Amino acid sequence: MKYIRFFEELGLSDVAMVGGKNASLGEMYCQLTEKGIKIPNGFATTADAYWHYIEYNNLTDEIATTLDGLDTGDMKKLAACGQQLRSMIAHATMPDDLESEIIEAYRRLAIQYDEQPLAVSVRSSATAEDLPEASFAGQQESYLNVRGAAHVVEHVKQVYASLFTNRAISYRVDKGFDHLKVALSAGIQKMVRSDLASAGVMFSIDTETGFNDAVFITGAYGLGENVVQGSVRPDEAYVFKPLLKDGYRALLGRTLGEKAMKMVYSESLKSPTKNVHVPIEDQRVYCLTEDELLKLAEYAVTIEEHYSELTGHLQPMDIEWAKDGKSGELFIVQARPETVHSQRDYQVIESYKLHELSMILAQGKS
Repeated sequence: MKYIRFFEELGLSDVAMVGGKNASLGEMYCQLTEKGIKIPNGFATTADAYWHYIEYNNLTDEIATTLDGLDTGDMKKLAACGQQLRSMIAHATMPDDLESEIIEAYRRLAIQYDEQPLAVSVRSSATAEDLPEASFAGQQESYLNVRGAAHVVEHVKQVYASLFTNRAISYRVDKGFDHLKVALSAGIQKMVRSDLASAGVMFSIDTETGFNDAVFITGAYGLGENVVQGSVRPDEAYVFKPLLKDGYRALLGRTLGEKAMKMVYSESLKSPTKNVHVPIEDQRVYCLTEDELLKLAEYAVTIEEHYSELTGHLQPMDIEWAKDGKSGELFIVQARPETVHSQRDYQVIESYKLHELSMILAQGKS
């Protein structure tokens, strides 16, 4: 295929083609599956596919004109500009050759998993994403429980449009990236039925102190998006890496989170996920067993060691995991270099004092 690459065809050297997220998924699928780490298969549209879409619809000059002279400090103008660009791109026409390749790749994936219609996630992966000095992660959109070839094609268009979220436009200006030199790859991956179990995020570093010898695991019921977005208080646990490597059950401690809501599948194709209340008796129970925490920590250590070997230095990782409620298996659905806490200077202590209280505009888990 000209515009599609399956994970088995990708590795970390393909960031320029499919972005950091999809290149990393390909790297793990090819190199870490044999080490016992389960990664759901999928495929990615290439940067050439994005440019083909933009050029086919003659959008290059329109994008440049709309962005010309934009002051990202003016929130109203930034919002209006972003909305105009997203609408322009989302409502453009998908080229026939690219559409047929997406449909064929989705058909092959559905055959592999013997599921009709196959539920997939459609996520963004920018071609300059997850560089050590700049992380584009989370700035574009992700779509979960997408079913049917036509809906996959439509959500790829939505992902392309999300290259111009207000946050992404502002970030590129701040970091000096040319808007017309950053492309977007859409990653289409088989969904893990964590709506029937749990999911979350883990780090191969303690995010509070930068301590390298701990794995920090967070999790909550349902799809992992609520944990990623910080909209739910998850369970938390720490595992001590040196003793874990020596075969000990090195769980340092765990904290019960509120987990008041969970994201599950809905029957609506327009809104394929929804949040529902978690019964109080489930909130009072950990979403993972101790054995599952230790297994995830082993995954984190293996992933960190692999990426550290590739980079030639210790590379802390930011990893998304999901538990399948049907099979009970644990999967890794994403991994990227950790670009915040590992970059901080821990020789300096910063303290803050709040001098006055005001109305709370937003709250959550950072």
